[in-house]
Amino acid sequence: MASCEEDGAVEEKENNNKKRTKGALATAWLTFYNIAMTAGWLVLAMAMMRFYIQKGTHKGLYRSIARTLKFFQTFALVEIQNEESVILFLVVWTMTEITRYSYYTFNLLHHLPYFIKWARYNLFIVLYPLGVAGELLTIYAALPFIRRSGMYSMRLPNKYNVSFDYYYCLIIVMLSYIPLFPQLFFHMLRQRRRVLHGEVIVEKDD
Repeated sequence: MASCEEDGAVEEKENNNKKRTKGALATAWLTFYNIAMTAGWLVLAMAMMRFYIQKGTHKGLYRSIARTLKFFQTFALVEIQNEESVILFLVVWTMTEITRYSYYTFNLLHHLPYFIKWARYNLFIVLYPLGVAGELLTIYAALPFIRRSGMYSMRLPNKYNVSFDYYYCLIIVMLSYIPLFPQLFFHMLRQRRRVLHGEVIVEKDD
């Protein structure tokens, strides 16, 4: 009987050690990933600032950073027709992602400066609507070109016997912002009240 209890205790200890090891490895990987993403967006931010300082204009900025941007975002699938709207969401993305990944990194390390927590749960109030506006304007400006060129579309007949219209796909994407953005925004507002003000948020059942 005692032997069985000892075996059980040893097995439980081994399982706990394995869980701690896996947890440590997961934390290490997530920390590395978040540091890398923070550094990447900082590089992008510096590239944008350097371009503007050297050129004195935002014209041509997107093309100068497009390769770097593609590593972090796939928005390059939209043909750029309105650079002003692109600059809007690029600036917003950069600020948002630097703040977000910095928050994740310091949170994993259990040393979260208050100003990063404050930025994470306050800047989105302005940045999220601006980012959405920039994305929608960019897609809208690209629609005429995509319709004329048939970009990324598949017409019948073809060997796959499949039809796909990228133009209408983007329209559906734009319409999806109507239900999705308010959900995301109000979720962040609830998180803001919980994290910054200690409110207990009770989710209502549908």
